[in-house]
Amino acid sequence: MKYRITAATAVLAAGALSLSACSSSDDGGTGGSSAGAGDGDYTGETLTVMHYEGDESAMGIAWNKAIEIFEEETGATVDLQTTAFEDLNASAQQLFDSSDAPDVSEYNKGNGTAGQLAATGVILPLDDAYETYGWADKLSAGIDTIAKYDEDGVMGSGSWYGVPNYGEFVFLYYNQDMFDEYGIDVPTDEASLEAAMEAFEAEGVTPLTTSAQEYPMGQLWYQLALSQADRSWVDAYQLYTEAVDWTGPEVSYASSTLADWVDAGYISGDASGMTAEDAGLQFINGEAPMFYSGSWWYGRMLSDITDFEMGITNWPGTTLTPGSGGNIWVVPVESKQPELAEIFIDVTMRPEVQALLGESGGLPVAADTADITDADAQALIELFNEVNDRDGLSFYPDWPTPTFYGDLNSVMQSIVNGDVSADEANAQLMDYYESYVADLR
Repeated sequence: MKYRITAATAVLAAGALSLSACSSSDDGGTGGSSAGAGDGDYTGETLTVMHYEGDESAMGIAWNKAIEIFEEETGATVDLQTTAFEDLNASAQQLFDSSDAPDVSEYNKGNGTAGQLAATGVILPLDDAYETYGWADKLSAGIDTIAKYDEDGVMGSGSWYGVPNYGEFVFLYYNQDMFDEYGIDVPTDEASLEAAMEAFEAEGVTPLTTSAQEYPMGQLWYQLALSQADRSWVDAYQLYTEAVDWTGPEVSYASSTLADWVDAGYISGDASGMTAEDAGLQFINGEAPMFYSGSWWYGRMLSDITDFEMGITNWPGTTLTPGSGGNIWVVPVESKQPELAEIFIDVTMRPEVQALLGESGGLPVAADTADITDADAQALIELFNEVNDRDGLSFYPDWPTPTFYGDLNSVMQSIVNGDVSADEANAQLMDYYESYVADLR
């Protein structure tokens, strides 16, 4: 049957990172000073834009519209180059400082990624553009944290180096049909989550699909740690306010729980070699009842799931959740068209582009909520606002160091393969983390 989105325990509320109510009438109907796109004739010029979103994703749909508007108003041509998240994450330091650099690119936010490039001068500061286009007025407190970096590359202060035009967070996708088939209740707390996984496993169904090779299992590990944490722990982990206790209840619970779930068959041993795409496809194809991953999947889920009813819910029984403003537009130091790059970024912030992003299953930062009427879009926004209402967004586990994404994935694979105990995994993570962070405190 055709899917229907079910939003569990969603409460529509205004929060620090809630969908902004920024109507087109606020700026004469054009969105900030984006009318500046028509101030010059750029006919014959080419702007190279790079990103890693699929055409069917909410961001891909919205940005394709932005390209149409940009080309029509400026006369310039866009050379769109798509890549993979992991590929750009590994190559940006060299690519952005080379003659092959794009003029504007989506890039991963956080201390170890955008922060490192800002600190080493590989991406340009955008303070003047922020003043010209008024972007700061469109970003709520919290969203703007990931757009600013100090001289050490630590987020939250300093100059503007990127522009987020959407939000994102991580939550639980579930197959309602599979829950109904086996007579299992959708979990509402930690105890019922474990009970549901035990019940599925007893029926020969692996309850939770994930990837240890790429980000999903690392984000699951972080969510488990967050379920035992408070805001001061997040600040210590992400902002280096104090030392992180790698033998404490937060990390110990996360690693030991994952090890237990692997041993119990709740997570397949195949997860070690699976990519995020592999895990997502298992869920989309109806092969797994649960998939814990981000809102960036949501638009694709809406378009690709046709055989079952899908539900979404925040991780049960927790206050803190992985999430933040979305990935950011940055301008590489070797951009050949920095002025055009800024114009393009501004077009992506326009109300009509932002509304399209929301209607397509994304979380825009500068849309008028009245412009978003689609029921599925509203379900996602409500779930996001529930997290914001409890000040729950807690960034991502790989942000603290430039290498922690790969480090964390490696340790997750070791847990799945049974190569390390939970304590050994934590000791490895501590070594990776402290080798970079110790000098920043």
